[in-house]
Parts: sequence; C-alpha cells; structure tokens
Amino acid sequence: MKSIFYALLLGFSAMVYGQSSLKGKVTDENNQPVPNVAVSLPELHIETKTDSEGNYFFKKLAKGTFTILFVHEQFDEVTSTITLNKEETVFNTQLHEAHSHHIDEIMVSTSFNKAQKQNVMKVEHSSIKALQQKGAATLAEGLATIPGVANVSTGTSIGKPVIRGLSGNRVLVYTQGVRLENQQFGDEHGLGLSDNGIESVEVIKGPASLLYGSDALGGVLYFNPEKFAAPKSYSANLSQKYFSNTQGSTTSFGLKSSSDNWNFSVRGGYNTHSDYKTADGERVTNSRFNETDAKIALGYKNSKFSSVFRYNINDLVLGLPEEINKQTTTKTPDYPRQGVLGQIASLHNTFYLTNSKIEADFGYISNKRKEFEDSPVALLDMNLQTFNYDFKYFLPKFNRFETIFGVQGMHQTNENSGEELLIPNAETNDLGVLATTMYSWNKNAIQAGLRYDTRKIATENHGVEGEEGYFKAIDKNYQSFNASIGYKTSIKDNFTLRLNVASGFRAPNLAELTSNGVHEGSNRYEIGNSNLKNEQNVQADINLEYGTTHFEIFANSFYNHINNYIFISPAGAVIDDNNVYEYIQANAELFGGEIGLHIHPHPMDWLHITSTFESVTGKKDNGDYLPLIPANKFTNTFRANFDIKEFVKDVYLSAVYETNFNQKNISEFETETPSYSLLNLAAGGSFNLLKLKFDFSFNANNILNKTYISHLSRLKADGIPNIGRNLVFCLNFNF
Repeated sequence: MKSIFYALLLGFSAMVYGQSSLKGKVTDENNQPVPNVAVSLPELHIETKTDSEGNYFFKKLAKGTFTILFVHEQFDEVTSTITLNKEETVFNTQLHEAHSHHIDEIMVSTSFNKAQKQNVMKVEHSSIKALQQKGAATLAEGLATIPGVANVSTGTSIGKPVIRGLSGNRVLVYTQGVRLENQQFGDEHGLGLSDNGIESVEVIKGPASLLYGSDALGGVLYFNPEKFAAPKSYSANLSQKYFSNTQGSTTSFGLKSSSDNWNFSVRGGYNTHSDYKTADGERVTNSRFNETDAKIALGYKNSKFSSVFRYNINDLVLGLPEEINKQTTTKTPDYPRQGVLGQIASLHNTFYLTNSKIEADFGYISNKRKEFEDSPVALLDMNLQTFNYDFKYFLPKFNRFETIFGVQGMHQTNENSGEELLIPNAETNDLGVLATTMYSWNKNAIQAGLRYDTRKIATENHGVEGEEGYFKAIDKNYQSFNASIGYKTSIKDNFTLRLNVASGFRAPNLAELTSNGVHEGSNRYEIGNSNLKNEQNVQADINLEYGTTHFEIFANSFYNHINNYIFISPAGAVIDDNNVYEYIQANAELFGGEIGLHIHPHPMDWLHITSTFESVTGKKDNGDYLPLIPANKFTNTFRANFDIKEFVKDVYLSAVYETNFNQKNISEFETETPSYSLLNLAAGGSFNLLKLKFDFSFNANNILNKTYISHLSRLKADGIPNIGRNLVFCLNFNF
C-alpha cells in the first residue's frame, strides 16, 4: 500500500510545472500608497508587507489559482482570487476605511479554505492570544468563552469541549491537520492539548461528517499551529505567566527562522499548578497538575510543491480530585492520578498542478494513558496508536464551479498492559470517500457534497465469562452515507444570510459496545451493548449577519435531530452493591442558537461593547432531557483600545460580566443548578522600551470571589465549588 502511495505522489509531482512572480501596489481611496499592509497567500504559506510606497513582491511561486489576502488595522481587509499563469503577474488593489473590526481569516477547517465572508458554512474563529487574554489556565477553559462552546470540567486540570450540547466522541478535534485520538470516550479524559504553539482555533458547530467522517456528529474543533517566520527572517519569544489562585505558572519559549524555501520552528512549554482554591478559601484536594509540551516543525516549498512536517509531545501528570481534605500548595499530584503521554506526528504535502492541486496528509498519534490508584504501579495502562491519511484532489475551476474529490482513512489499535481494563484490546479501520462542489456568482454561493464511510471494529476476547472484566470478542462493521447542502447570499450591502442542512454520523465507541465492570468515577456497574447502531443526525442551521462601521449583529439558530442517540440507563439490578446501568438507544433532538451584537460608537472609536446570548435544549423522544446540556448564558463585554505615544501600543482595558442561568432541564442522573454571575477584568498592552519589545497582560477572573458550581462540573455531585478569585499576570518578550 505504501509503495502505491509513493508512486502516486511521484506521478503527481511530475505533472506540476513552471513558476511565477507576483507584484503589485496597495493604495487607499485617495490613491495614496499604504505601507505595512500584510499581504499573504495562505495556500502557499507565505506572507510579506508593503514597503513605504505600498509595493509588495513575491518570487518563485507555483503557477495556479490562489487566494490573496490584504490586511491592515485601519482598513477593511481585501480577499481576492488570482491566477498565476505567466512569469510575472501584477495585481494592484485599493483599501477602504475599516467598516468592521474583525479580520476575515482564511478558514482552514472548511473544504475550499475561503475567507469567512466567502464561506457557505458559518465558522467561529478565535486567536489563542485572544483566549489567553481572558486569563484561562487551560486551553479547554479558553474555548468555553466562544459562543456555543462549553466545557465539561473535573477541576482545573481536565476539560472536555461541548459544542451545542454534544461532547466526547461526538466532537472531533483536529490539530496539526490530523484528527486527534486520545481515548476521548472517558469522562475523565481531557482535551490533551496545550495552547503552547497554537495560533488559532476554528469551530464548526454542527455535523461535519462530509469532511471528517465519524465522530464529527456534533462539530469540529480545528487548531491551527503558529505561522512560520517571514522569508529571510527569524524571531524568538519568551512567555511567563503566574496564576495567584493555584500559585501556578506557565513558561513558553519559541524560536523560528525561514529562508526563501525552508521554514523551521521549535517551541517548548511547562505548566504547573497547585490545588485550586474555592471562594470559601479551601483548596480542592489533588486538583493539581503538571504539563510539559514540546513542538517542532520543518517546512519546504518551491514552485512545484510544499511540505510541512510537525511533531508534538505532551506529558501530563494530573491528580483526580475527589474531596476537600488536606490543605497544601504542593504541585506533585497525589493518588489517584493519571499520567498521559501524547505524541502527534504529521506530514502535510501540497502538489501544484495545472490550475489544480493535490493535498496529501499523513498522521501518527500515540496516546499512552496510565491511572494510578494508590501506588506507583499503574492499574490501568492503555496504549492507543493511530495512523491516518487524507488525500484531496482540487479539480481545475470550471466556469464558476470548484470541486474536490477525497479519500480518507484510519488504522487504529488499542492495547492494554495494566491489571484493569476499561476497554478490550481492539483494532479499528476507517475508509471514507467524498465529493463536494461549490458554485459562486456575484455575492452568492451554493455548496453541496456526498460522502460514504465504512468503519470496522474488532476486539479480543478477555477474562472469564460471567465475571467482571469479561469482554466478549466482537467483529462489527458500520456504514453511513452523508450529505450536506448550503447557500450563502448578501441580501443587501452588509447583510449576509447562510442556510445549511447537513447529516452526520457516529459509530458506537468501544466503551459503549463492550463495557463490563464498575466505573469508578460514577460508582456504577456499566454493561455495554454490542448491538448498538450508528448515531445518525440531520441538522439545519440559519445564520444572519449585519455589520456597518459602528454596529454589528448576528443570530444563529439550529435544530438537530439524532436517530439512535446512545445513552446509559439503569437496568434495575445490583452487582457487588453497585447499581447496574446499560447502554441503550433512543431518538433525540437538540435546538437553540446564539445571538450577539457589537457596538463601536462614534466618536468614541476606542470603545467596544459586545453582548452575546446562547441557549441549547436537548431531549429524548420520550420528553426526558439529555445530560450535560450547558445552561443558558448571557455575556456582556466592555473593552477600550488605544495607544499611548510610540512606546506603548495596543493597550486594552476590559470588563466581562457573565451570567449563567439556572439549569432545570436535567437528566435523571443530574441535579438542578442555580444561576450565578461572574465579573472578570483585564488589562494589557505592547511596550517598546530601549529596543526591548514585550507584551504585558493582567486578568482578574471572578474578581468578586463568587462561590458557584457549574452545571458541567463533574465535581458537582460532591458539592465542590469551582475556582474562586484568580489573578493572572503575563509577560511575553519578543526578540
């Protein structure tokens, strides 16, 4: 199989041809040159800036059709499509005074890598820097500030993202261009990623099986790695954070350098925290954790192809909190604890053909998870190894049609070495084929696609039949056809409408199929069901956006119907003093949405007022509510941005008041959660003193020291509150 892949790639590379240069001039509405405009070709991973005369220049480019993006903080960004089919191409553009205050990023998570205003599908985008400015201790906490995204937490160390009420194996995570596999079925198995070396995140809220296959039933989190340095340049930075509540710190150092053809970057980070303190002044025993993270990337590009290799290793040691007991500020996790070693290697290749291209992605993910009950001997020791591949052929543009054909696959093995088994030794194989096309005219676009997937799961027989820990061997095949169709139009100037209908699916995970034993986190005896069917859903979305120079508003609404929703239910029996629960299926529905506005009043151009409201309701077909549905949330932000002379720029002051409403729509395993409100303050800026460049930020989260328990906290059952007041200081030096 590998030899076939290599032969295909060599054959494709032989079809590429030629190279081209690109130059142009950027002016304003008065035809005056605009310097320091960021000009980028995202598909070629290159960027430059205009000089004092507004000129820019690229050389040794591949021939073909690409997206070009012009960005300047004082002007609306410009996104265009250019065709490079001769030795030198000239492309001039004119910028207009800013009507919006959001950069229209290129969305990598979508099919055709369009800027958001060109996308048929609504995608939320946030830089990691913006999330960090909110003072979150972990990446999962930062994600929960994005409308429509929440966080199932176990203290501060474990967080699982929730998109519109769906989580676990129903939310797919992509990093370094490959799908992350880390035993995400477990309640106490966190995201497993550090924000170290990640530039931004894109959130698809809704079924994305057309692009990603199984497990994208509820949505996708797509993490983009930090960009390489500009050609013929290098840079370094050192970041240090301190968290008052946990007496914790985060250290990160990065170095990157680029020539015309080669790119290199390396980054390392260390994150350590003591037990977190509640607003009542008590520390939650064993909520401490330590995390070591390292990343390296090497890229090469020329006029024929580009290739980027990335490798990430993450070592996480965390305590499993169960009570408020001994008060200590040690940072060494006690028992019970987890040790998780994750490794991700990816290779992204692009071959530029005659007005078309081929992308070939390969990924290897290793997740070694150990759990220690009361000694250094791991009772649970799982080793999950995954190899995946993704081929896409972008056909030449025909009239106004853009079309992609793709093949994706995955080979996965799970092996156990400990005394206890959560799931048996198993092998999983996926194969999917897809086709999608987009037709654009004027300010309209239609996109549609079809996909077929097959998944095979085979497990080994283990244990003695009739006893706890017995796993009967299974050999299952799951298949699914999925489709999507979407329409985007500009009803009038500054008013955009998006309509999307898409289906998705999820094959049952190993825990749902094979469980047979006591789940220590919930003190119940769980029994799997090897006869479970695919979860299959259809979701309809509508998105409305209106924006002018000083006012923006959006409204998102969705309805999601899921056939064969998998859930756990009491069986009416008792084994070894533990109630027995079994996995069954029923149809379910989720509905809700998000609305928000951004006011930028004139003449107070420094002031930004933002409000968002989000809501989701989930029910089974018998009227019972689904578990882990986040409460309705209303967030108001007041932010001021300004410069102070030449040496202090990008200064910001912000206040965020977040209200989480009471949650009375609960499942049979949950209790109601009262409402609560939190006030967060933040300040920061960029300094340039004596040629020393650095950023400083300060956050005061839960400044009023409110005692509260989130509905999605797994410590709620024990009556343990969430974190109290937390002051976060950050210094970031740029060299």
